[in-house]
Formats: sequence, structure tokens, C-alpha cells
Amino acid sequence: MKLLIIIIMAGLTAWAVVAGKALLRKQRRRRLLRTPFPPTWDSTLKENLPPYAKLTPTLRQQLQDAIRIFIAEKSFEGCGGLTLTDEIKVTIAAQACLLLLNRPVDYYPRLNSVLVYPSTYLAGPQPTLNQPEEDSSRLGESWTTGAVVLAWDSVKRGAANFHDGHNVTMHEFAHQLDQDDGSADGAPVLAHRSAYSAWARVFSEEFVRLKRKKARGQKSMLDAYGATNPAEFFAVATETFFEKPGRLKSRHPELYEELHDFYKVSPVDWQ
Repeated sequence: MKLLIIIIMAGLTAWAVVAGKALLRKQRRRRLLRTPFPPTWDSTLKENLPPYAKLTPTLRQQLQDAIRIFIAEKSFEGCGGLTLTDEIKVTIAAQACLLLLNRPVDYYPRLNSVLVYPSTYLAGPQPTLNQPEEDSSRLGESWTTGAVVLAWDSVKRGAANFHDGHNVTMHEFAHQLDQDDGSADGAPVLAHRSAYSAWARVFSEEFVRLKRKKARGQKSMLDAYGATNPAEFFAVATETFFEKPGRLKSRHPELYEELHDFYKVSPVDWQ
């Protein structure tokens, strides 16, 4: 009986600690959001991210709030001699947070750090998602250990050109969403259990179709890199959904609808 009481008390203590941390985090966020959005950050978004000006007032406010929380709670680190600036942080945070609009999320809870290189960097084997085992040049990575790595020039180029279907920031943060359940399998946490059946069918069919096209040397509006594995397919599909929504809806309507149901936004309105 005494041992049982000790176990129960330990469990209650652990629960109290977790609940206390959650309450403190909520209070910090409320204080943070009572402060005005920095005008210089607003200018950066208008300059670096074309969709920002086309968001509805409600979505723009959501994005601003998410950016402030993201920057306050994630650690940014400049690598390869890069000096971090507010422009770098805001441009990365904005693209990452576009994936969170209209959804009840907790701002990438598994993510701790964002590592930023000035440009393409050479990386050795890392505990990352489906990366080669040898040294390779990279534009970005999503680590299962709580970090995203990005090349700043690719980040800025991807933000400025929001029509080519390539966005390294969204790609890597889509991987983070995929990893929320601890598994990088191309199936992020969906709102309802009943949604997984349709998701699995549509994404499996589209993934196989892209693999066949790649094998035959045929072109697709979806980047051929998505044929690597289901996780990469989800990340590539995310890039396409946000940057080529009209074409995706026309050519891959079921895939578009699954992504629309997940992300809860209509990027076609931002084009």
C-alpha cells in the first residue's frame, strides 16, 4: 500500500509540473501578444514574402502572432559565419508559420533550434530524415532530434518566388509536422482518426504515380524528389499546395483536397 501511495504521489507531482509549465507558457504567450507587432518585421514581410500582403486581416493577425511566439520560443543559430538578423528570423518564421494558420497547433513542439547557413553547406551523416550516409551539399534538413537546418540564400529566394513550387523552408517544416507523432512516414497528425483512410489512399496513389513518371523520365508538376519516399512526397506536395495551388487543384484534385483539409487555408487566394 505504501509503495502504491508513493507511485500515485510521484505521478501527481509529475502531472503538476507539466501542468505548471503549460500554464506558464500560456501566460508568457499572452504577455507577448499584448505587445504591438514590430513595424520593421511588418516591412520585412511585405518585402520578402509576397503572399503576406494578400492575406485577409484575420490570417495576417494569426501569422503575426505565430511569428512572435515562434521567434520567442525557438533558438536561432547562425552557422558558417552567418550573422543572424531580424530579417532572417522573421522570413524563416513566417514561412514556417504559414503551415499553421487556422489550425489548433502548438508551434512545432518537437522543434528546439533553427540552424542557418549563409548558403548551400556541406554536411556529413546526421540523425536526419532520410538523408544520404555520405557527405553531401544541402539546402536544408529536418532533424528528428529537434532542429531544422536551412541555407539563408535558398530561404530568401524561395520566399520571394512564390510560384515555382520550390520552397526549402516549407519543405523542411512539413517534415517537422510529419514527425509530430514521432514517425517520418508522410502522414502527419490529422484532426480525426477517420481521416487517415482517405489520406492513405490518395497519398499512396499519388506517390506511386510520381514514382512511375520519374522511372519513365516523364515530367510532373510535383518535383521528382517527392518520389524518394512517402515523407519526401508529403513535403514536396506541401510546397506545391502553397505555391502552385491552382494547378494542383486542376491536375490532382484529390491530393489538393486532402492538403486543403489538413492545412485549412486556400493559397489560391494569395496568388
